[in-house]
Amino acid sequence: MDVLSPLRRRLSFTFSGQSEGIPAWELALEDGEDAGYFAPDSVTWRVHGGMTPIIGGIRALLTQALHPGVLAGVVDHSYYQDEPLARIAHTIRWVFTVTYGDTAAARRACEHVRRRHEPVVGRYVDGRGTERDYSANDPELLAWVHLAFTDAFLGAYEYVHGPLPAGLADQYVREWAVAGELMGVAEPPRSAAALREQLAAYDDGVRLTHSAHLDEVVGFLRNLPLDPLLVAGYRRLFAAAVDSMPDRSLELLGMDRSSLRRSLLPPRQAAQVTLGVVGLALGTTGPSEAAARRRLARLGVL
Repeated sequence: MDVLSPLRRRLSFTFSGQSEGIPAWELALEDGEDAGYFAPDSVTWRVHGGMTPIIGGIRALLTQALHPGVLAGVVDHSYYQDEPLARIAHTIRWVFTVTYGDTAAARRACEHVRRRHEPVVGRYVDGRGTERDYSANDPELLAWVHLAFTDAFLGAYEYVHGPLPAGLADQYVREWAVAGELMGVAEPPRSAAALREQLAAYDDGVRLTHSAHLDEVVGFLRNLPLDPLLVAGYRRLFAAAVDSMPDRSLELLGMDRSSLRRSLLPPRQAAQVTLGVVGLALGTTGPSEAAARRRLARLGVL
């Protein structure tokens, strides 16, 4: 008997919405007529492979929520409290389709997201108390979401595995700029330094702010209504996501890093152990990467 099969089923349902088999969209990544935007030896495959994107996804959601315009779109137009796993599954599908799909699949995935953004409009209050209009496809909000994703996935990888060799962090930011451009971001950063500069520029006292809605969303993310088998592991990964974030981000979130260090293991080590168990349950090569490799083999790239 496979002792990890109950965990595998629950993880699969959490990430894909189905507990058995491989989702059709992942199998479809085997189709296509080109190698896609990222090669198997790219830093993007390295950073997005393995288990660290789980931590990266949590960190990205926390970072995105610091912008009240992005946060308002989530609060006003999504049913995140009723269907929390659906949002996670949609995000995973977009990231892996752009990473592992052919160029046509990547473009379709981004166009699909932009279409879903079209009705996401409303008003929010900025850091100075001024009411502003927002649209999910606004250049400012699109850019912030891209910066948050890039920073979170890179940061999560380096938090768990240690710093990338010299130049590879820059290469990752440069590679993943393609995803930003596909989503309509005009000038995505192309180096780690530019990424930090653009992130810092948003912290101008107006565009990023703390609010009651932010407390509500952070509290929900901290205590997602997961299957009981997953709760302890998720809490460790949430703590790691928070611990991996810059001090200024935690200040804006209203969180205290020291409160995360009360378990038997520090957050990093606890996350490494947890991700190791998740990797044993799900396998070292995910279905998206496996499908991409079959496509590349068919095309003679591998």
